[in-house]
Amino acid sequence: NASCVKEFILLGLSENQRVQKICFVIFLFFYMIIVAGNLLIVITVISSQRLNSPMYFFLRYLSFVDICYSSVTAPKMIANFLVENKTISFVGCIAQLFGVHFFGCTEIFILTVMAYDRYIAICRPLHYTTLMTRRVCGQMVIASWVGGFVHSVVQTLLTTQLPFCGPNKIDHYFCDVHPLLQLACTDTYAVGVIVVANSGMITLSCFIILVMSYVVILVSLKSQTSEGQRKALSTCGSHITVVILFFGPCTFIYIRPSSNLSADKSVAVFYTVITPMLNPLIYTLRNEEVKSAMRKLW
Repeated sequence: NASCVKEFILLGLSENQRVQKICFVIFLFFYMIIVAGNLLIVITVISSQRLNSPMYFFLRYLSFVDICYSSVTAPKMIANFLVENKTISFVGCIAQLFGVHFFGCTEIFILTVMAYDRYIAICRPLHYTTLMTRRVCGQMVIASWVGGFVHSVVQTLLTTQLPFCGPNKIDHYFCDVHPLLQLACTDTYAVGVIVVANSGMITLSCFIILVMSYVVILVSLKSQTSEGQRKALSTCGSHITVVILFFGPCTFIYIRPSSNLSADKSVAVFYTVITPMLNPLIYTLRNEEVKSAMRKLW
C-alpha cells in the first residue's frame, strides 16, 4: 500500500496557452497588491500610536495571515502559467496542503475573534476595556494560531496515510484534500467523511457564531442614537463584507463531499486570492483612522 508517486502534476486553472499568459499577468498583479496592501496595513498599525485598539491589533494579524495564506498557493500558480513542466514534489504537495489549511483555518478563527471584539465594543461598551485587554487579545490570537495548526495537522496526517500509485494529475492549481482523495488508490469514503466533518464543523460553527454576534449587534443598535448607529455600522460593515467573501466560497468547498473539481478550483480563487487582495481595500476605504495613519506614515 506504499505510495509510489513521487510527484504530482498541477493542471491549473486552464490548459489553453493564451489564457495562461493572460492569467499570468492578472494573478501576478493581484499577488503584488496582496503583499503590498497587507504589508502596508501591518506597518501602519505597528507604527501608529493611534491604532492601538484591539480591532487594529486583530487587523494586523489578519493582514499578516493573508500574506502567508496567498503565498502558499499564488507563487506556484503564477509560475506554472509560464512553464511546461507543472510538477510539484510529493513533499512539496503535502507542505502546500498543510499551509493552505493552517493559514486558512487561522484566518477563520481571527475573523470570528474580530466579530466577538465588535460585539463587546457595541453591546457592552462600559466593560470593553476590562474584557478586551492586551493580554486577552494576545491569548485569542495564539488560540487562533493553535486551532489552525491542530486542524491542519489532522487534514495532513489523514492525507499522507493514503497510498498514491497513479495517476498523478491534480485537476487544481494547488494541492488540496479533495483532489488528492480522488487520486488515492484505495477507498477514501471514511477519510472523506472525516475531512468534511473536520473542515465543515469549523467553518459552520464559526459562521454561526459570526451570524449570532451580528444579530445581537443589530438588535442592540435600535436603542442607540443615529450617530452611534452610523459609527457602529461603519466599523462592522468592513468585517461583514470580508466574512461573506471568505466564508461563502469556503463553505461551498469544504462543507460537502467534492464532486466537481473544475468548479471547486474556480471558487477557490475567491478565498485564496480575491479576498486577501480586497481586505486592505475594504478596511482602509471605509476607515478614516487607518487612512489618516497611512497619510501620516507616508
